[in-house]
Amino acid sequence: MVLRGIGQPLELETRAEPVPGPGQIRVRIEACGVCRTDLHVVDGDLHHPNLPLVPGHEIVGIVEAHGADVTTPGLGARVGIPWLAHTCGHCRYCATGRENLCDEPAFTGYSRDGGFATHAVAEATFAFSLEGFDDPVAAAPLMCAGLIGWRSLAIAGDGGRIGLYGFGAAAHILAQVCRWQGREVYAFTRPGDTAAQAMALTLGAVWVGGSDELPPELLDAAILFAPVGALVPQALRAVRKGGRVVCGGIHMSDIPSFPYQLLWEERQLVSVANLTRQDAVDFLAIAAKANIRTTTTVYPLEKANEALADLRAGRFQGAAVLVP
Repeated sequence: MVLRGIGQPLELETRAEPVPGPGQIRVRIEACGVCRTDLHVVDGDLHHPNLPLVPGHEIVGIVEAHGADVTTPGLGARVGIPWLAHTCGHCRYCATGRENLCDEPAFTGYSRDGGFATHAVAEATFAFSLEGFDDPVAAAPLMCAGLIGWRSLAIAGDGGRIGLYGFGAAAHILAQVCRWQGREVYAFTRPGDTAAQAMALTLGAVWVGGSDELPPELLDAAILFAPVGALVPQALRAVRKGGRVVCGGIHMSDIPSFPYQLLWEERQLVSVANLTRQDAVDFLAIAAKANIRTTTTVYPLEKANEALADLRAGRFQGAAVLVP
């Protein structure tokens, strides 16, 4: 499914199977999650995608071919391919363990063709073993919603009361991680979204409410997955002195002016950018230990436009997943 122009529907196209180059693998795709970042690419919120483009960066598939100098992951192995597709390895960020901030990166489904397809190529060192993850549909959302949620939680700190604004794919995974760690989850949804609130309660949230409400207790940290800048001052109101608000999305509408008093008393406002390979290693180990279960709505590959429209309109809970 190919994006040829910003704001245009994806087009179904038949291509030859891609040939892996040096250091690459070819994967037969079993499932690919549909992420809000895909919406930002299609809608033009993220500038200069490499058009024509195959979107999709929550890929689960089977390794079926190696490029030169590649022996692992082995043929027949199930792997996950995330948003981060390449880093330079030599800039000051890569040299200090912050490859998520690399000066010369590449991204799956943005600067390189992604997973809205039957096959994809990826650098072998940016593909992660999914041994033990037997359901590719269930595993697909882990590759971005899970990874970004995990990185956001690490940046949020070790506080016991965590607020999650926007209870979609990332939050429904992260809520399970928080509960496994013994933290309290406070879930904020679109006002009146009783379905999302009910889901949050089933996943162990101790309180649910609209994003326009304040929680009954001040939070140690709040993580914003909803790309709504107006939620930033609202979240600052909800955290304690010294608390932290983490913006987990790659794109957000403008943050409105707010009184300095909301930030004072050493509250912090920070953003999360991309992920590192170590994030993937750490999170996938936790996901297995915590027995994370994803809620998914499955669409055939050719219904990718429908899946994107349903995500935009909030017509399902959890995550959408395309299956070739």
